[in-house]
Amino acid sequence: MLTAKQKELLLYIHERIKESGVSPSFDEMKEALDLASKSGIHRLITALEERGFLRRLPHRARALEVLKMPESAAPAAPAKGRNSFRPSVVGEGRSNSGSIPILGQIAAGVPIEALQTEIGRITPPDDLLGNGDHFALEVKGDSMIQAGILDGDVVLIKKTDVADSGDIVVALIDNEEATLKRLRKRGNSIALEAANPNYETRIFGPDRVQIQGKLVAMIRRYS
Repeated sequence: MLTAKQKELLLYIHERIKESGVSPSFDEMKEALDLASKSGIHRLITALEERGFLRRLPHRARALEVLKMPESAAPAAPAKGRNSFRPSVVGEGRSNSGSIPILGQIAAGVPIEALQTEIGRITPPDDLLGNGDHFALEVKGDSMIQAGILDGDVVLIKKTDVADSGDIVVALIDNEEATLKRLRKRGNSIALEAANPNYETRIFGPDRVQIQGKLVAMIRRYS
């Protein structure tokens, strides 16, 4: 399953190759998807390569080949410079009763976009949540395994924009990508710390990270 941005980029590349015979430049892709930096395009292309949708042709500039398309080709490729979705996983949750929305996938590993589209609902016990608005996310990746969070787990998140050092949070980086990591405050910097020695701690200035929520509970399904 592709994220919204991965699908949007794939469709854009496909349409540009059909029109001109060459793939768009990284600057053109960045502008078309309304991303803040080309690093976001690099991550999206790498993800599409890993999933078998794209291939980079060696020894050629601006050489991308579309290997396959998603089952659904909608929506159409974005117009250049249009305002497009930036990942913001915070949506309407619940106060203290009933079900809460599962708002897509969150990376516990190499950051991916969190989807804002509701993909299901879950009804956890009331005593897991307490007061406040909550939402749920499905974990993808293994960077938090030493904190007991595994690929496929569903994490329950309390909506908040503040957290203490040591809390496990949903962090939005550069307004482009969301990830689940342990927050560490280091002077004027913010560290997003994995719970797996195979992943490095990432350090950011405070203006680059927005706290979207704080982990309060986790649900694991066994097949």
